[in-house]
Amino acid sequence: MSEERKRIIRELAEGGCIAPEAEADNLLTAARNGVGPIEELVRRRLQGEPLAWITGSITFCGLDVRIDPGVFVPRPHTEALARRAIELLPDEGIAVDLCSGSGAVGMVLAAARPGAIVLGTDVDPVAVACAGLNGVAVSEGDLDGPLPSRLLGRVDLMTAVVPYVPTEELHLLPRDVLAHEPRRALDGGSGGTLMLARAAGAADRWLRPGGSVLLELGGDQAPYVTAILTDLGFTDIGVHTDADGHDRVIEGRRGSLSAGAVGQG
Repeated sequence: MSEERKRIIRELAEGGCIAPEAEADNLLTAARNGVGPIEELVRRRLQGEPLAWITGSITFCGLDVRIDPGVFVPRPHTEALARRAIELLPDEGIAVDLCSGSGAVGMVLAAARPGAIVLGTDVDPVAVACAGLNGVAVSEGDLDGPLPSRLLGRVDLMTAVVPYVPTEELHLLPRDVLAHEPRRALDGGSGGTLMLARAAGAADRWLRPGGSVLLELGGDQAPYVTAILTDLGFTDIGVHTDADGHDRVIEGRRGSLSAGAVGQG
């Protein structure tokens, strides 16, 4: 181990980094690739800036995903949602990813199902630009607002990693997350379910009969979202847990007739 690497590891550890060796290696690689002087990169990390903003990318489901400063950094636990999404998307199907951020989920779907149509949306223009550089067609706008009307009732799969941290629990997040990452990518309103409910409604509008929805969630939100999907007429509703046994993704299949259509009969 070089003396420089030892020094950086020590500085990162003393600064409170949980994985100082891995972060030191990432910063050293970024410096060698011309991102900036190593001293500057270490300083930025010690000030709490997300590692992915400094290095410019993360690895997500084996893909190199560009992450520009200001863009929400995809979490490792979201890889489970992306892998399940691959299983649910037909080879030549249509997928929509709401709140796409960097476009990581869309990248995974496009790589695994090159014959499929993969679209995304995000309200943040910085994220939309980043997703475009990652090769994902993401439109700027609120949730399903930017989607073309021709896709109504035709989408095979809708995924969404919406903001779902309860407003009243934001103060529990790590200090560097609160200081740097975009609040609107985190704050899910009271109980954290505001955007989850809206995403469920969007899935009901856009999915074809038999199409699937995957929503990332947390805490004790699964029963609430299960009730919403049930009321909308979704079937085969199930909850996937993460490696720690916590509820992380809810899945549902759109029925042959939506709740809205039933009400209009």
